[in-house]
Amino acid sequence: MIGTIRDCAMHFAIFKPFAKAQARILLTRPVHREGQKTRTWLLNPDEIEQLAERLQSES
Repeated sequence: MIGTIRDCAMHFAIFKPFAKAQARILLTRPVHREGQKTRTWLLNPDEIEQLAERLQSES
């Protein structure tokens, strides 16, 4: 699926736990992570969870 980060995070919020554990988001631009020397193209489940929680608190 191609969509915005917001769409992906909102879909993630309705996933069941086993699906959340396997979820990843492929980014169009790499992002820097603290503690890593290189940038990454993926958001992991814990990062998606934080984003989904933040989006829910904003609405």
